[in-house]
Amino acid sequence: MAKKILLVDDEPLILKGLKYTLEQEGYETDSAEDGEEALNKFFSDAFDMILLDVMLPKLDGIQVCQRIREHSNVPIIMLTAKGEDMDKILGLEYGADDYIPKPFNILEVKARIKAILRRASSAPMTVEEKKIIRVRDLEINPAKRTVTLAGREVKLTAKEFDLLQLFVTNRGKVFTRKQMLETVWKYDYTGDDRTVDVHIRRLREKIEHDTTMPEFIFTKWGVGYYFTDKD
Repeated sequence: MAKKILLVDDEPLILKGLKYTLEQEGYETDSAEDGEEALNKFFSDAFDMILLDVMLPKLDGIQVCQRIREHSNVPIIMLTAKGEDMDKILGLEYGADDYIPKPFNILEVKARIKAILRRASSAPMTVEEKKIIRVRDLEINPAKRTVTLAGREVKLTAKEFDLLQLFVTNRGKVFTRKQMLETVWKYDYTGDDRTVDVHIRRLREKIEHDTTMPEFIFTKWGVGYYFTDKD
């Protein structure tokens, strides 16, 4: 079955180009030109991914991303014409999985989409990979892609879960930002590697009891991050 992508942008020519290119690649698409229309379509249909522009009429892309994240972990790629790094990163703060600055190369867009959707079409999990992982009061269910902390469900984005799963299956191993981008994002990333830092910070806010005194995810200064190897 073809993967379905919701395209959200207020520029008709961009929507037309994305729609044509992605449908040529075998994807099914739907589109919206403002934030309210995007939410209406999201809540009335099922999508495998959302390409979401930041600057939209009625509701901007950040607001749309927030609303969607209250209900779903569907992968979201933000499209932004803004030049400031913090504006790009802001989308990630609110639960986006990635961002692509405008003007973009359509080949890069296709590569990002394929990389993020690859997990869905990957080989089935082995029995070992399906095992529930418990570290103190943190519980990760790889098969259901759910996380609980002290019995309370923790809502993670797709990328946050992928990062956590990478860490807990390699406890004590230090990962550089480049290694995490190559392993979790699964493409040769050319953007700002602070994308990783934003995701790590958000992940810590969700699973650490006290972010000033982490129990699970630690920083190896000048190198990267690692997950505790102590039970």
